[in-house]
Amino acid sequence: MRIDKFLKISRVIKRRTVAADACDGGRIEINGKVAKPSKDVKVGDVVSVSFGNNTMRFEVLSIDEHQTKQSAESMYKILD
Repeated sequence: MRIDKFLKISRVIKRRTVAADACDGGRIEINGKVAKPSKDVKVGDVVSVSFGNNTMRFEVLSIDEHQTKQSAESMYKILD
């Protein structure tokens, strides 16, 4: 699954276009490397998302195309 789509479905970022813009701006990293919006994310990858001065790191636990609002947080585990 593309990283921009994963961020939207997991509700880390609310809109896919915003997730794509964050990737283009270099604020999304997968396993320590800056990711483009089309980069595929796999189970076990560590993703870092920079929000201003804060950084959120999480590990991908599952990749599902369809998630409800309640089950979206089961797609990742926050690190740190």
